[in-house]
Amino acid sequence: MTKKKIVYFVHCVDTEGPLYESLNAKFERIKDIFNISIFPSKKNLEKLKKKQISLEGREDKIASVLSSHLTNYNSNWSKIKEMIKRIFSENFRKKYHDAYGNPWIFNWFCLDHVGYKVNPRRRELGHHKIFDYYKNILQKSKFQDGLYWHFHPMSVYNEAHRCATSYVNSPELYNILCRKIIERNFFPSVFRAGFQVERPDSNLFLEQWIPFDITNMSTKNNRDLDLSLDFKLGRSGDWRRAPTEWSIYHPNHDDYQQKGNCRRWIGRALNVMNRIASVNQKEIDNAFKEANKKGFALVGFASHDFRDLGYEVKYLHSLISKSSKKFKNVKFKFSDAKTAFAETAKKIEKIKIKPLKFRIKYFKQTKKDFARIQIIVKQGEVFGPQPFLALKTKKNRFFNDNLDFSNSKKIWNYAFHNDTIPIEHLDKIGVAANDKLGNVHIERLQVYKKNKVKRIA
Repeated sequence: MTKKKIVYFVHCVDTEGPLYESLNAKFERIKDIFNISIFPSKKNLEKLKKKQISLEGREDKIASVLSSHLTNYNSNWSKIKEMIKRIFSENFRKKYHDAYGNPWIFNWFCLDHVGYKVNPRRRELGHHKIFDYYKNILQKSKFQDGLYWHFHPMSVYNEAHRCATSYVNSPELYNILCRKIIERNFFPSVFRAGFQVERPDSNLFLEQWIPFDITNMSTKNNRDLDLSLDFKLGRSGDWRRAPTEWSIYHPNHDDYQQKGNCRRWIGRALNVMNRIASVNQKEIDNAFKEANKKGFALVGFASHDFRDLGYEVKYLHSLISKSSKKFKNVKFKFSDAKTAFAETAKKIEKIKIKPLKFRIKYFKQTKKDFARIQIIVKQGEVFGPQPFLALKTKKNRFFNDNLDFSNSKKIWNYAFHNDTIPIEHLDKIGVAANDKLGNVHIERLQVYKKNKVKRIA
């Protein structure tokens, strides 16, 4: 029996809500990216778009940055709502179908804008604001879109339109995940880094809890990186050392861009109609070639919800259709990210597991011991060294903490005392974990008076 040859297409949307950009801000971006100062005016903007100002050979690149598609933002929720109505229509989805007749699938990587003091681009600030908007849409939709996690490290001056590189210096990181577990019964299995930026601290953070990471945007031609100050010399999301094939890999402990022995998988996603690492016909042809040779390929597309996704889908589908006609023995499938990663990982490593299940056992305080919980894996195996513990106090503060390890790799403990947090101070307890194929399990407890707890459905 001939094995099926298949390309999985995963359309990732960095889901950040509306984005406003003033005329002055457009020229500020040109200064940030190319170190070129030009007086901000509508006349000069049009000249830059038409390449009518001499810029020492950078005319084409700057014109592409200011293209209509890249600068006509969905600047408010009304514009996003109008776009959502179009791309969630049955006519739109079925018009762009895969080789199996299945409609286009989006993967929404939701961001929380929290902790910011400066917000010139009018970002939607607050926990769950963007997540709730899209979750509500997906609950009403019959399409199989994915819902995942996106994160921007905090800038030094707490600016909502900036993205730094340090997860250690981002105090909201754990707070965001704690609140997702406790308040929304959600924990991510797939992740995309803000501005495609990863560093050793984020590498190790992800390695503890999240099995799938689709942030690699490596390309064979790195000229675009060298022409942009924000990517030059390894800045921002420069992935030039990473694999350029359409597959997934385990990263190295010390260098996430190199193949190694870490647990999680990293996949590749190129930008759509963008100035850096943009997908093109050759890249899609390469994906079909790899699938024809190896039997599979995983292709990620990286978009934003503040741009016209319908326009991008039309472009992407045209690339796929042209490549598909060249490789008629290779099928292509639109997929949610978790499924595409899991299916690809199983092809590479022949993984066969039962989905993860665990239980939280609560022990009241006694004369001999503190109040405590014990987390016991009933089925499968936890990805990483420990589950993620989320705690909410009666004063509405959220904390993550390490668990205490036992002699068994399937049992962890946590005691509530003055060196951790007394049980009488707590309102809710949440524990979440993935397994190696991205199957998520979450348990939550409500804490009552007299140290009693009740499981939250």
